[in-house]
Amino acid sequence: MGDMKLEELKKNGRVYFVGIGGISMSGLALLTKGYGFTVGGSDNHPSERTQMLAGQGITIYNNQEAENIDDYAPDYIVKTAAILPHNKELARAIEKNIPVFDRSEFLGIMTNSYKNVINISGTHGKTTTTSMTSMMLIDAGLDPTIHLGAPFDGIGGSVKLGGNKDLLISEACEFKRSFLEFRSTTAAITNIDHDHVDCYPTLDDVIDVFAQFINKIDDGGYLVVTGTDGNIRKSIERSNKNIKVITCAADGSDADFKAENIEYNDGLPAFDIRAMGENIGRVQLLIPGSHNISNALIAAACAYLNGAPAESIIKALNEFGGADGRFTVKGTYKGCEVVVDYAHHPTAARVTIDAAMHMPHNNLLVVFQPLTYNRVELLFDEYVESLLTCPKVLFSEIFTDREVIHEGMVSSKDIADAINRRGGNAEFYADKEDLKRRIDELITPGDMILILGPEDIRELGNELCPGGDDKADV
Repeated sequence: MGDMKLEELKKNGRVYFVGIGGISMSGLALLTKGYGFTVGGSDNHPSERTQMLAGQGITIYNNQEAENIDDYAPDYIVKTAAILPHNKELARAIEKNIPVFDRSEFLGIMTNSYKNVINISGTHGKTTTTSMTSMMLIDAGLDPTIHLGAPFDGIGGSVKLGGNKDLLISEACEFKRSFLEFRSTTAAITNIDHDHVDCYPTLDDVIDVFAQFINKIDDGGYLVVTGTDGNIRKSIERSNKNIKVITCAADGSDADFKAENIEYNDGLPAFDIRAMGENIGRVQLLIPGSHNISNALIAAACAYLNGAPAESIIKALNEFGGADGRFTVKGTYKGCEVVVDYAHHPTAARVTIDAAMHMPHNNLLVVFQPLTYNRVELLFDEYVESLLTCPKVLFSEIFTDREVIHEGMVSSKDIADAINRRGGNAEFYADKEDLKRRIDELITPGDMILILGPEDIRELGNELCPGGDDKADV
């Protein structure tokens, strides 16, 4: 959409979201209503989110029929990438010449309406880093507008509408190149790994699209990166933008933001932050894992460069308890701590398991569900390597919501078999009830149950610990 701004849309216009129940779409709908538009939308899968939207005065249709467009009479349509051309609502909107925006295009229009825009990208850690940065900016009184990819207790949901158009902070996902629609004054890249293999056949394709993302930063803007990531360096070399690169590292290298004097207390990292040569304070994280040191440094740099003082940065990190679905403690089941995490990629699984291994527990039982068949096919060996060292891992079948399943496709059982051939300890369960029974057989009080993967398997955490709340999208 180029340089188009929200102010160029019809004042108090009617905006209709096709697929409104997703975490990002529901958040955009709430923000759009906050900007003064009249908002409606549809979803074929009624949920707590669509009920919440209805409670906020948003018109909800629990199906996707052409008549909904006739009834609602929208001025604009916003659709998810999953909506296909033959969708009845989309076809009727096109028939009526109603302007149609992809979700990423509409979010891109929002980024053009703000003076300062922080977009946090990367293969892993976006939600955590964006949530950390948001807490720092809120504590600093900077009143940002916030758009997250998961609910976060710190803002009471996945979005927050600021009181002005000075500062917007958002996750920027590379899936289907959506983040190329976003303008940034500060952009961050937490890491670059080979993921979304249906969009990017090779790692080099991923590196290239991040170079394009860098080129979307305003001239003179900031790029905050993990200084030790070689793939990020390649993306920077391929970009041609006049920007200031700010590096973050936890290994004592010559970085602009560094973690020093690192120690672990019951598996939780503590460290000093040195920002641009100055020690700004000591942090004791409440979430585990060395990867969260890196996330904290990226967040600190983004907030620091946008006006947050040292005391707000340190206070926010010391209080940050994590976003939903990111090492979320659901409760206790038969004397065992139950933790769920969205980690479905081999790299994310490895660092999350490592973090859990350093937490207090007797035995660790990992329950794992991969996400999408094409990802498993391309990264099969990486899945085996990442999960090989688990004391015990129980696999559920691969989850997909965007692929046609046919006979002969790869299975989670293939991963389990490969792990066992190499001396590991893995089991496969096609039936969730059989999986739950096996968990009961294996656990003893004091153990930790770590459930990794998309919402389909994380729901098991809610079943084991009723009353839990984990609604991050798959």
